Amino acid sequence: MQKAIVVYYLTEKKNNLSDLNQLLQEGWKVVSQGAMSGAGGGGAVYSLVTIEKD
Repeated sequence: MQKAIVVYYLTEKKNNLSDLNQLLQEGWKVVSQGAMSGAGGGGAVYSLVTIEKD
């Protein structure tokens, strides 16, 4: 099974890295990742991450 998650990083306190880390701890593996452009600037970073688990 695969799923996609948009990982974002706005600041040290405003991001969802813990969501991705939790999925990885549960046995999901990263298949691919790609940068996405952010709307409106502001220094935000977005990445589309595809993960899979047997």
